[in-house]
Formats: sequence, structure tokens, C-alpha cells
Amino acid sequence: MGKSKNSSNGPSNTAPTPTTTTAVDESSLFINRELSWLDFNERVLEEARDPSNPLLDRLKFLAICSSNQDEFFEVRVAGLQAQLYESLEPQDPPPDGMGPLAQLLEISRRAHDFVSRLNDVWLYEVRPELEEHGIRICSPDDLNPSQNAFLDDYFENQVYPVLTPLAIDPAHPFPHVHNKSLNLLLRIEAIHHHGRQLYAVLQVPSVISRLVQLPDESNGRKQFVLLEDVIGPRLDALFGGYRTVERVAFRATRNSDLSIQENEVKSSLLSTIEETLRQRKWGAPVRLEISERADSDFLVQLLSASALELEERDVYKVTGPVDLTVLAGLYKLEGFRDLREPSYEPKTPPAFTGRKSVFRAIREQDFLVHHPYESFGTVVQLIEEASEDPQVLAIKMTLYRTADSNPIITALARAAENGKQVTALVELQARLDEENNIDKARMLQKAGVHVVYGIVGLKTHCKAALVVRREHDGIRRYVHLGTGNYNHTTARFYTDLSYFTCRPEIGEDASALFNLLTGYSQGNTWNKLVVAPMNLADRLSVLIQREAEHAQAGLPARIIAKMNSLVDPRIITLLYEASQAGVKIDLIVRGICCLRPGVPGVSDNITVRSIVDKYLEHSRIAYFANGDDPQVFLSSADWMPRNFRRRVELMFPIEDPPLRTRIIDEILAIALADNIKARILQPDGTYKRIQPQPGEPIVRSQVEFQNLAREHDKALPMAHAVATADRPLRASEP
Repeated sequence: MGKSKNSSNGPSNTAPTPTTTTAVDESSLFINRELSWLDFNERVLEEARDPSNPLLDRLKFLAICSSNQDEFFEVRVAGLQAQLYESLEPQDPPPDGMGPLAQLLEISRRAHDFVSRLNDVWLYEVRPELEEHGIRICSPDDLNPSQNAFLDDYFENQVYPVLTPLAIDPAHPFPHVHNKSLNLLLRIEAIHHHGRQLYAVLQVPSVISRLVQLPDESNGRKQFVLLEDVIGPRLDALFGGYRTVERVAFRATRNSDLSIQENEVKSSLLSTIEETLRQRKWGAPVRLEISERADSDFLVQLLSASALELEERDVYKVTGPVDLTVLAGLYKLEGFRDLREPSYEPKTPPAFTGRKSVFRAIREQDFLVHHPYESFGTVVQLIEEASEDPQVLAIKMTLYRTADSNPIITALARAAENGKQVTALVELQARLDEENNIDKARMLQKAGVHVVYGIVGLKTHCKAALVVRREHDGIRRYVHLGTGNYNHTTARFYTDLSYFTCRPEIGEDASALFNLLTGYSQGNTWNKLVVAPMNLADRLSVLIQREAEHAQAGLPARIIAKMNSLVDPRIITLLYEASQAGVKIDLIVRGICCLRPGVPGVSDNITVRSIVDKYLEHSRIAYFANGDDPQVFLSSADWMPRNFRRRVELMFPIEDPPLRTRIIDEILAIALADNIKARILQPDGTYKRIQPQPGEPIVRSQVEFQNLAREHDKALPMAHAVATADRPLRASEP
């Protein structure tokens, strides 16, 4: 294998010297999953604080931190609280040995500190710099008379009609507070009868933008007022004869996990999901965020059994705005180009350049597309061409996370209207995307698409598309397999890999996969695909153990794996054993990692790095040296118990030599060489940012991939473009 011109850290066939064998089943060798996730969000916050990042990108990372924290509480903390308060058994007991109470206490300690620092970064680092560049969020005290007059009119005509104040008294119990809705808790008193104070709740309407832009009065500066600060000074209009003494903003986070067991499905999975979604609005509260101005009386009102019934450790007082996800709206402001990363337009892969027919391109060779550096339009083009091609007989796809105005959804509907056999497996349990997927499923059904919802008890998380086409020599199957979703929006800021092929063995496997998902099929013998929950974990175990055996035999042994999360204790144990056998192991794990590298005698030969940058690292790749016969796999699955046992996932080999070499010597080598956005996991569970050494080339992997895509785009000679340009295939053509 050659080395990348960008790195001297590319894969090597040399096996390290075996280390002393040590038992690897001790709980101290595993990092707690939830605490590891908190460490990941710390790395995101680090990007928000990094002055080398453009200012609006730092702002975006702040909003991402807040959004990440929301989902963590909605799902992970909610699950721990259910274990503690309802005596529920965890699906996957943590190998580190921490019980639910111990985890909740440590999460609370660390999360409170994190929230404090998150707000400090906004208030004292990012906000002042934004104001210097002409972007300002004003408080009510900052406004001049003309701005207040504008807001008076805005409140009266746009806001007041949708407000509904809710009293709290013996006749009006504390109202239900919706998950993550922003609310004002009000203390009011009669204007002419001072003394007795009452309470009320007012939901800040989510149907109105929370960022209210003020009229431009000064050379293009953008000034905003938060909607709650528009409402607050004008509350007396809602309470005739009363005045507002004090107000505080608050927000409750509720249990939003949606888990459907087979015995819970009464009539149909769709109706069961819809009912569960309705119940989600009433999920148990898990967190209260509230303005730091809140006094003890406000907290008594909110923490009472009739309101949220939370422990004090579940209360998070914030110094800045409650819910910093609002800041994402500022990132989208027009102009201010110098405050953002330079824009990048994904390039057309060379194999597609000048092509009118995707099918001809796939017939000639397998190829990879590296998103978002190369365009997701190639995937869209495959489905759109298939929808119109008269020789296409059938299209089958899995849809996990979709998007509004998704051209793939439109193409599938058009294909059905054109008389093709179209099947879409829509996963209704894609977390927090359930309602959107239900809407898309119904739209597809109306167009004549056969819509199925997978296997009860399993999420269908694999990404696969199959196009069946009649050609001169018979039926040919064209297959797309990917590491990411069929979502053209997220494909612009998630790093993923797409694989296109018409290899007969993979085509046969793809047909078998859809038979499994849409009908009754068991005991299939797979040619190339490795499928969870059937055999993915076992296959990975065999591949890791084989490297250990090769190392012990003195053969080249190496493992490089890239994924989002590494949690599965069995796989981690096997990696420890492989390290002890002398296998050099490089892991690129963006988020959660429960493996503890660098432990003497156990994981000396394992390095774990995390890359956090402009794009969300999402591709899953596994490389095994296998002596002198390297193997490379792509996958939809992270190495987690849920992916191995409770999801339908795919791992598939890349056997075309040029593609395999590209993954090894380009994609993996550049990722391993990153010395700008990569952090190395230390034995104690902390992360240390890599710094370029004196004289060492600076490698920011995502920028390198952008540059490579540009080079490929420019290097394609015009003669090649002309030679490869073709008309659509006819059924009679080879």
C-alpha cells in the first residue's frame, strides 16, 4: 500500500511488538457512555471558543451544543431517570459498572458546569464580537423610543392575538408545559389591592420567529430583540386590572424516547407510532431551564408535584437566553460572508462528468462518492433517471431520515405514477423524525408507492437502493449503498460515502435484503452483504480476531476504523485482545468512545482520535490489513449494542482495487494526518487537541478533501469529458 502525499501516518503493514497479556474484563477499562457523550459536547464547545474559527461558525457551534444537550436529556437522561424511579432494567448494562443514580449525579455535576460555561462563551466572547461586526441582540433597556414604537405595533398586530395567559389558582391547576417550549412564569398583583400575589404561565408562541429584527437605522447593522423581550414589557395588556411584578423565562425538557416493543403493536405499526407520538407530549419532565433571576418562590411553583415535580439537581439556571438554539437563526443572516467559513459547492465526481446516463457509468465501473465534497446529486440522479427510464421495472429504497422537498421522494412518487413497481421502506421510529416520516409515507402511498414500515422490534437503519432494469442481455440490478441518509439537506454538511455498483452478487443480496424487510424471509445466505442483527457483530469479531492471529504469526496486522460511536463491550474487549497480540489499531471516533486507549499491557497499541469540524463526521469505514490482502468495508452501523442487535444494518466490502486504495491511502490516511481539528483520547478519558509540530505540514482533513475534490474536478481533460459523454441507454444496447 502506498502512502498519502498528505501524511506519513498512513496504514502500515508492520505489526507492533505484542504487549504483556492482561485481563480485559475489568470495569475500569471502560469509559461510561453518558460521560463520554458529555466529553463530545465539550469538543463542540471548544470549537465555539476557538478564535481561529470564523465568528458566525463559532455561533453555530454554540447552537449545536445547546441542541445536542436537548437530545441528550430527552433520551439518555430520561432513560436513566426511568431506570432509577421506575426500576426499569437497562437494555445494555454499562460495563463500567456505574448505576443510574451515580450516572445522574455525575451528569448533573458536569452538565451544570457545562451550561454555565456555554452561557459565558455567548455573553463574554461571542456576543461582544458580534456587536463589533454589526450584529446585536438588544435587551429592552437598550431600545430607543422609535424602536419601542415599532415593537409596540409589532406586539399589538402580530403577537398579542396569539397569546394565551393561563392563571394558576385552585380553579386553574398548573398548565401542561410542552416539551422544549419557551414559557414565561409571571408573578402578578392587583393594581389597586397590593399584597396578594398570583401566578400565571404564558407560552412564548413558537409560530412566531423568536428573533424579531428591528428596522435598520444605521449603515446595515442588524439588530434583534428576542420575542420574550418583546412580550415581557407589554404583559399588562393581557391582565386587566393587574400588573406584572416579575417574570422569568423557563423551559422544560421531557422524556421523548420512543421505543415500541412487538407486544405493544395492536393493529398496525403506523397507528401505534402515531399514538406514541401523542403520548410523547406528556412525557415525564427531566430538566428545567430557567433564568437566573428566578427566586425560590418561582422554583416552588415549578418544582411542585402539580407542575414538573423535579429534583433540584434537574434545575439549570442560565445567565443568557433560555435555549441558545435560537442563535442558529443569526448564522443564516444574509451578507457577513467574511464571518463564515468560505462557501463550498460539492463537485461532480469524475465518473459522472458529462454523463447523461447513470446506468452506463455504473455498468463501466464501481465508484464511490465522498459527500459533501462530491455531490449528493449523483444519488438523486440515479433515482430520477430510474423514475423516467422506460426500461426500469422496479425501484426499492430504505428511507430513515428524509427532508422537506426531498427530490428523491418526488422521484419515487413519479416512478409509481409512471407504472413502475416502487417500494419504499420508511422507518417510522427514526428518533425525533417520526412525524416527518409519517407525512412522507402517506404522500408516497397516495402516489401509488408500496410503503412498508420494516420489522417490528427493529429499526431499519441501513441505507440501500435497488433499481431493476431490463437490458439486452436480461435483467440487471443497480445498487446504491451508503453510510448516510437519503437526505439532500444533511448531505451538504455530513461526511458520508456512497457506493454504486451493478455487481451481480451484491444485486442478489440487495434483493434478498428487501425481501427480508418487506416479507417473510429467514436463513438467507449472503454473498457479500453483512447484515445486522443476523451476523454483523459476529463478522466484526472474526475480522478483529483474525488480525490478532496474524500479528501472533508475524504477519502484517493493522486495524483502522472510523465511526460515530464505539460502545459495544464485546467488540471493545476483542480490540483490547488484538492490541495485546500486537495489532496496531487506529480508531477515528467522532462521539462516544467507551474504549480506554493507552492502558499499559492492555491497549498500548490503540489510538483513538475525534475530529470535530465544519462538517459532521458521519461515515463508517473499517480497514483490516489481513496479512498482505487488505479488506475494506463501509457500513451504516456504529459499533454499539443497539446497532448490532436492535437495528437492521449493513456492512459491505469495497473490492474494486482503485476504490479500496482511495479509501486506504486517501480518505483514512488524511483523516489520520489531521493536526488541526483532531483530538486524541487519553487513558484517563480526557481529550488532547493535536498541535502541528515545528516544520510539520498543516493538515485539516476536511479542507484537504475539499481541495482534492476541486483538483479532481479541474483535472478531468475536456477530451475525456467528450469521450465519455453519451446518450441515455436503450434496452437493446450493451
